[in-house]
Amino acid sequence: MSSVVLKNLVKSYDSKKNVIDNINLEIKDKEFIVLVGSSGCGKSTILRMISGLEEITSGEILIDGKVVNNIHPKDRDIAFVFQSYALYPHMSVYDNIAFGLKMRKYEKAIIDTKVKEVAKALNLEDLLDRKPKQLSGGQRQRVALGRAIVRNPKVFLMDEPLSNLDANLRVQMRSEIKRLHNKLQTTFIYVTHDQTEALTMGDRIVVLDKGKIQQADTPDAIYNKPKNKFVAGFIGQMNFISVNAKDGCFEIEGQKFHKENLQDGEIEAAIRAEKMVSGDTVIKVKPEIVEMTGGERIVYFKLNGCECTARVPLDYPAGESFELKISINDMYFFNKESGEIIGYEKA
Repeated sequence: MSSVVLKNLVKSYDSKKNVIDNINLEIKDKEFIVLVGSSGCGKSTILRMISGLEEITSGEILIDGKVVNNIHPKDRDIAFVFQSYALYPHMSVYDNIAFGLKMRKYEKAIIDTKVKEVAKALNLEDLLDRKPKQLSGGQRQRVALGRAIVRNPKVFLMDEPLSNLDANLRVQMRSEIKRLHNKLQTTFIYVTHDQTEALTMGDRIVVLDKGKIQQADTPDAIYNKPKNKFVAGFIGQMNFISVNAKDGCFEIEGQKFHKENLQDGEIEAAIRAEKMVSGDTVIKVKPEIVEMTGGERIVYFKLNGCECTARVPLDYPAGESFELKISINDMYFFNKESGEIIGYEKA
């Protein structure tokens, strides 16, 4: 078992402001969980507290049911993969991977067997004699992964391990890390600011903002049932449109919509960029910018004075006049002040 439990976890550097604010989270054995949020939200701090590299102000961290608050990092049986790879430049690939085993006094024959097994799994067999400076970014990242998995730890901690790679290599490495998780059947806790990584890799996603968990759920639930405006806006491309509701009715650019149980007053209607040309209500707008991204185009325009975007097929007309086709069934509604969701019922 490799469960990790965070109980009432708090971190403060000045005893005034909590950078981690009373977080409670249960990570199951063999789960791949992704912590996601903007810079400064506390995701890397949580990872460092789990590893023991950062002191806890209050609360508890349990690994396999055992409180590890006062246990030294090397005795927590975790492996940490850093953003910067953190390889020893003077050592070969072989020695970098073997380093943790040597420090734990493994026999030479066992070290050799384990290193070669890991090298084969990560396609590093032909690179074992090279130094890190002779490797590409993707190869260095695989060495960092190899150094982590060779010890067969209870928990893997990964802090934005792909952020230094180019776009194509990130896609490849995402797949490799997921295959690695499926093979090892070990608990992975992965930190990223990249929503695509979060959606494609995580069994669950934990969305953080200002040291608090905004939502912890499956990728499908995070995307399709966000609990508040922050989550809705952070994951995916969501348009927020200010509307005035009265008796369940509101207007967008003169077109009337009706939805029961809406609160009267100014609220925010929201609809994802990919849902802007698939509904039953037509609204004509003037495009401000049209971007071609390869397989589709992104069109920028205003609705009720609010900046919006639409993701449309290449063959969809987007000239001086642009036809939106939207449906109330694709909309979400948020309280203007609190940002909380207003129901999930469809019209």
